[in-house]
Amino acid sequence: MKHILDNPAWNALITGNKAFSGGNDTIKYFPKEVSPFVATAEISKENFNLLYDTIPFESHFIFIAPHDIEIPEQWKIVHYLKCLQMVFEGEIPADVSDEGLVPLTKQHVPQMLELTQLTNPGPFIDRTIEFGHYQGIFDGDKLVAMAGQRLNPAPYAEISAVCTHPDYLGRGYAGKLLLNQAKRIKAASEIPFLHVKAENEWAIKVYEKLGFVTRKEMSFYVLRK
Repeated sequence: MKHILDNPAWNALITGNKAFSGGNDTIKYFPKEVSPFVATAEISKENFNLLYDTIPFESHFIFIAPHDIEIPEQWKIVHYLKCLQMVFEGEIPADVSDEGLVPLTKQHVPQMLELTQLTNPGPFIDRTIEFGHYQGIFDGDKLVAMAGQRLNPAPYAEISAVCTHPDYLGRGYAGKLLLNQAKRIKAASEIPFLHVKAENEWAIKVYEKLGFVTRKEMSFYVLRK
């Protein structure tokens, strides 16, 4: 039996992120302004062709696979990367506090876009905040760190957009945000997970220290028609 997280975008779009789902019983996609992830029920040339013909807008798209795959010729591979898929198996420390964490809303989107463009934690666009549960840390009026939720292939919930302004590294902000996200997800009887670039050794060590364990290496394809 295939694991839910082997096809996280598809399973998110038929469960926890169903409200965003476009497509049909074979292919799915998010609204262009929310997320670039697209998915197919099964990986096949026929389904990639259907995906190509069905998506009603032009953009960059991200396809996640549990192994390297062959992309049909009509698609252009803009970028390819390996990511580790890590699942939280640790314990939430009793002293984890949300003190200093600010719930982020639409008014904060310009600063969120600025911070993610600076730090590049992964795709974040105008309506990505609609995935929900975003929290930030501010220095005065300046957003200096943030994290939130993205894919929700129930019962799993992905922690995403974990980033800290370069001038504020080393202060434990990422760890605090991550543990509070994990605490919230577990309180909702779900399982926290995340994706991290395989070469990002510093981040991987941080996640492991917090209680995340690598489940699988995943292949991410950034595609364009």
